[in-house]
Amino acid sequence: MFRQEAPRIDSKRRSQINPKQKQFATPTNKPIKYEHRLNFYDSPPTSEITLEQFEQWAIDRLRILTEIEACSFRNKTPAEAAAHLEPLLKKYLPLSSNSSQSSMLPIERQKDHYSHFILRLAFSRTEDLRRRFAKLETALFRMRLMQDDVKERESFVESLKPDWKTVGDEERATLVKELAAVLRAYGEAGGGTGWFKLEWERVPELVESRRVLLKGGKAYVPAREQQSLVVAEFSSRLEKNLELTSRALPRLDEDDRLTPILNHLSAHFSTPAFLSSVSSDALGSSVISAATIPTLSQHFPLCMHHLQVTLATAHKLKHFGRLQYGLFLKGIGLSLDEALQFWRQSFSNMSTDEFNKDYRYNVRHLYGDVGGDANRRGGGYSPYSCQKILSEHHPNPGDVHGCPYRHFSVDNLTSLLQATGVTDREVLKEVREDISKSRYHIACNRVFEHTHKAEIKRAKDEEGWSTAELDTIVHPNTYFKRSYLLKNLGRVKAEEGGGEAMQVDGGN
Repeated sequence: MFRQEAPRIDSKRRSQINPKQKQFATPTNKPIKYEHRLNFYDSPPTSEITLEQFEQWAIDRLRILTEIEACSFRNKTPAEAAAHLEPLLKKYLPLSSNSSQSSMLPIERQKDHYSHFILRLAFSRTEDLRRRFAKLETALFRMRLMQDDVKERESFVESLKPDWKTVGDEERATLVKELAAVLRAYGEAGGGTGWFKLEWERVPELVESRRVLLKGGKAYVPAREQQSLVVAEFSSRLEKNLELTSRALPRLDEDDRLTPILNHLSAHFSTPAFLSSVSSDALGSSVISAATIPTLSQHFPLCMHHLQVTLATAHKLKHFGRLQYGLFLKGIGLSLDEALQFWRQSFSNMSTDEFNKDYRYNVRHLYGDVGGDANRRGGGYSPYSCQKILSEHHPNPGDVHGCPYRHFSVDNLTSLLQATGVTDREVLKEVREDISKSRYHIACNRVFEHTHKAEIKRAKDEEGWSTAELDTIVHPNTYFKRSYLLKNLGRVKAEEGGGEAMQVDGGN
């Protein structure tokens, strides 16, 4: 998958090597032929890809895995999760069947293969990451298996050469009553026509749901559960391979090309900052101005709403509060001139000379109007993602920046949510459960969905918003833009484009 350092050659033997033979030797790394849509990922990829592909393919797959995890946290049924993920899979990780005869089939399967192994490298570092990765990859595989073409699925299962033992007629006759009892759980009569026998540890899900017969340490599985057997085998192999991968990771530490990318991927597994892209002209200058910020704050996420309330009350913010909030305002489309006016009005307890001396330069610096060349060329600093707010510049006593879902006590958070109109006891209970399990971005999304319930339904039913336009929010600026557009359905017009209504980008 990537080039390794060439082995050292004894200086005495070096002269004996023919450089032409070495140059034109048949390469050992050959492209893999993907005969099936599904993949157990037993063999690592061998062809070379670019670093850009390495990172982008991993990011696209990680987007899918985080959405699968979000569906699990929200207790979506398998059918609901499949419907939610369908447009995202088509966009970020398509995987066509052989019968589709798609010209993109080889590159789709190559991307699927490589992206799995890249994330396997990133998430093999700790037991917790390995467990989460295996769970989400298994869920993705199960979904694909259920949706696969029947003939192609049968061909794939045959290619695995499973070692499940088929229960013969003689043994089945001795167990006919026990087997019939199992099938009654499916609403069927009789002992069935096909059964497999294997160690019970390999099918824990079927054992837990009492869909197998346990006898002598073996699990007798009806043929109709073949898909469950395949999924269980996939999960078992992946867990073993992740453990083996973790032992090989130290060899990558010296590769300064891959290690930073892998560290970045694993560090942002919970709320991936790189999955967000925020337009600086989100709603247009006619909407965003110093005068409209107080009114627009009703659409702000809790972290930014709290900063605005504090600023309006105390007429000051400490350094990291100004930094977090100033970049957020820049991200929603507040121009530099309007930003200078906003901060000057907000700091009403000081003179204009004091503001110009202590704060004006800092505001201009955020926008890239002053500062180093790199800062000016890049247009200043980017708005903070949820991940950055969660992981950097933790607030000290007296600070008001950060993420309320992580940095506030449960009582203070509850009071803050109630003050913003979230009074539903069930929602508050679910938020507390999310926080207890460190699912801060899920808690924030839960509040968003509760406060925009009617608008989300209307957007889907009447405005034709797709699932991809309502995927999990992982950036404060995406929260604002989506909230504003939902609350103003049919009224927000693009400044350009013939007056067509703007569409949410879903944080993509």
